[in-house]
Amino acid sequence: MQKKLVVLTGAGISAESGIPTFRGADGLWEGHDVMEVASPQGWAKNQALVLDFYNQRRKAVLEAEPNEAHKILAELEEYYDVQIITQNIDDLHERGGSSNVLHLHGEIRKARSCQDENLIYELDGWEINEGDLCEKGSQLRPHIVWFGEMVPMIEPAARITASADILLVVGTSLQVYPAAGLIHQVETDVPIYVVDPSTPEYYGNNQVSAIAKSAVEGMKELKEKLKPLNPQREN
Repeated sequence: MQKKLVVLTGAGISAESGIPTFRGADGLWEGHDVMEVASPQGWAKNQALVLDFYNQRRKAVLEAEPNEAHKILAELEEYYDVQIITQNIDDLHERGGSSNVLHLHGEIRKARSCQDENLIYELDGWEINEGDLCEKGSQLRPHIVWFGEMVPMIEPAARITASADILLVVGTSLQVYPAAGLIHQVETDVPIYVVDPSTPEYYGNNQVSAIAKSAVEGMKELKEKLKPLNPQREN
């Protein structure tokens, strides 16, 4: 049996592929108040603005490429049963080669019905426009969890995290709930590796080994540390 390596990832790993983060000090996301473009209230007020905003984000994702950190996580499947839990809405983990990816906050390359949240559609291109309807005749919206909405994948994510033999946190300071609570799901004897330039409070936990580097540089270092931990690896 391979050990289970659970990986929690955030905006820091996508940033190195050129996808900007939005949690800046000014509270703006590329010039927009996040509540204007990432909330049910913003959607109700101005659907055209929200659709255009995510169309531009989607276009940027399609033009981006997985970086070395994404690829290293995929390579670790040779040694571990790897499960990625990401706060990111892009598909760079999948394109980087990872087999098992759970998206906490939705997927930008999908659309869903405003009437029935179970009607989810893969997008061929990069645009959702006003008048694009689901099979029930309702406007399509980005398949994204907006501020103020429930996070339906948090319970499966918690179950996966609780089953970890090793927990890896990459490119996120885990300051936003409910995702921030996932680190507390692991057993007390499970080693935790954190790759992030910042220094969250949980670094004081004896389980935690911190690598205060970017996702790419940190994963290069951690890759060499993780390989020998798997007893099935042949020398």
